[in-house]
Amino acid sequence: MAETLTLTEVWDKTFPKDNAVHHRKVTFRNRYGITLAADLYEPEHAEGRLPAIAVCGPFGAVKEQAEGLYAQTMAKKGFLTIAFDPSFTGESGGTPRYMASPDINTEDFQAAVDFLSVQDQVDPEKIGVIGICGWGGLALNAAALDTRIKAAAASTMYDMTRVNAKGYFDSEDSEEARYEKRKALNAQRTADYKNGSYALGGGVADPVPDDAPFFVKDYFDYYKTSRGYHARSLNSNGGWNVIGCMSFMNQPILQYSSEIRSAVLIMHGEKAHSCYFSKDAYADMLKGNPCPDNKELLIIPDAVHTDLYDRTDIIPFDHMAEFFRKYLR
Repeated sequence: MAETLTLTEVWDKTFPKDNAVHHRKVTFRNRYGITLAADLYEPEHAEGRLPAIAVCGPFGAVKEQAEGLYAQTMAKKGFLTIAFDPSFTGESGGTPRYMASPDINTEDFQAAVDFLSVQDQVDPEKIGVIGICGWGGLALNAAALDTRIKAAAASTMYDMTRVNAKGYFDSEDSEEARYEKRKALNAQRTADYKNGSYALGGGVADPVPDDAPFFVKDYFDYYKTSRGYHARSLNSNGGWNVIGCMSFMNQPILQYSSEIRSAVLIMHGEKAHSCYFSKDAYADMLKGNPCPDNKELLIIPDAVHTDLYDRTDIIPFDHMAEFFRKYLR
């Protein structure tokens, strides 16, 4: 039986509503039976069947934040778009809450494609995806699996399996470091089972220590201020469960990225701490790829990680629109 979701009908986004775009709430189910909540954006005066794009991310964010801005902006440029909350988060269903899974979250993108494929106002041969931050890696993972995805864009991407298994900048890439991490996570599982609830890991640090790395301060500036705070966002509040991302340690994504035949655009800020994820993912994707000519890496000068969340003067929306128009035709 389908879950019944409680969806707010007020405009509670971190960005202003564009009256040139029609907005409504929709729901759809993934193949695990989890009901997902989404915002659908449709360009004003749209006629006929449109190319469509599903948007998700950043990892630990909700559809009222960066992804909603992307979806609304791309709708204004002529695409029908949806921004959805992943399983176990935001207004979407799934219990227990605040869990993540490389499999289920890849499936969330595919379920969004399912939904778009059967809409009367969508051309099912013209569907793309956009993933932001950790959902950039998952968007590419979905594109490697789902041949219905004709174009995929990853913005300021993380490979969440790599960072969980190897740490930031691969600084914990050793058997011993992974063993200690597994040991701690499994001890937490025992404690959670005894307590009958899951301990939260904490969201973005607040207050930020003076000696914190720049990227921690960068996240604070988005998630913990009026710029990007949202009451349903994990990163703005209590974060994932401590064990929420455990399975990312030994279930790597992007194993078949070099077999993606559809078009891919990877965008990243030059000064982002995370830029190495995009550069390496792009290089790996080209190795033996049967269709290398429709792959692009776009490095944005001077931009840091969260600049590509909401800085409309920096996010290359025109370039993205041209990319999707070219490959969703």
